[in-house]
Amino acid sequence: MKSLTHLLNKDVRLKEGLNACMNCGICTAICPAAEYFEYDPRTIVNAVQSHNEEMIQKLIESDTIWMCGQCMSCKTRCPRNNCPGLIINILRKISQETGAFIKSRLGRQQFLLVKTIGANILKYGYCVNPHSVIPSGHPEQGPVWEWIYENKEKVYERVGANLDKEGAGAMRKIDQEDLNDLDYIFTESGGKLLFQTIEKYSMKKAFELGFTDSKGNPDMERYIDYLQNEDDEE
Repeated sequence: MKSLTHLLNKDVRLKEGLNACMNCGICTAICPAAEYFEYDPRTIVNAVQSHNEEMIQKLIESDTIWMCGQCMSCKTRCPRNNCPGLIINILRKISQETGAFIKSRLGRQQFLLVKTIGANILKYGYCVNPHSVIPSGHPEQGPVWEWIYENKEKVYERVGANLDKEGAGAMRKIDQEDLNDLDYIFTESGGKLLFQTIEKYSMKKAFELGFTDSKGNPDMERYIDYLQNEDDEE
């Protein structure tokens, strides 16, 4: 297996993301995520710059790389023009491709993103679609969203949207030709392959956790329920 440093260097984004870090810590000082989590972009950049394979391995197996909100404040403040946010993007990709993401709670949520945002954009043409944000799966939205969900046709019409209908307007029905183009783009760019890779490793994790059906196959519905309640179990 090729080293993690080799995989990092293969990614064209590393040239823009890492020039020469001098460990000043400005990226950490300005980082909104560092206010809420035990998160330090400086140490991540330092690990990558020093080619510390052990540290990089720990990073791609940890929650840490999933704490970044990709605001790119670090890019605008760095005196050496580094971009820790881009470096974290590369680490995330490596984590997904190697299956390391299933070893962390936040990493495992990649499967939920594939089954929601990933599936939505290929099915509807939108990352978020009102039909898929089911209240029981999104209790954080509260009773207001539950009411909107139950009355969405009338609500979206009143705000000027064109939900599921032909023609112009927000939330309009996307033509099948355009959906086919989206599918082609995701296929050619490797997006669908990445979805499949995330699903493959997630099925492996479901099996490890004992979530199997009567035929011994991974029960992904139970795994999804586990992911949605993993915070509570901890």
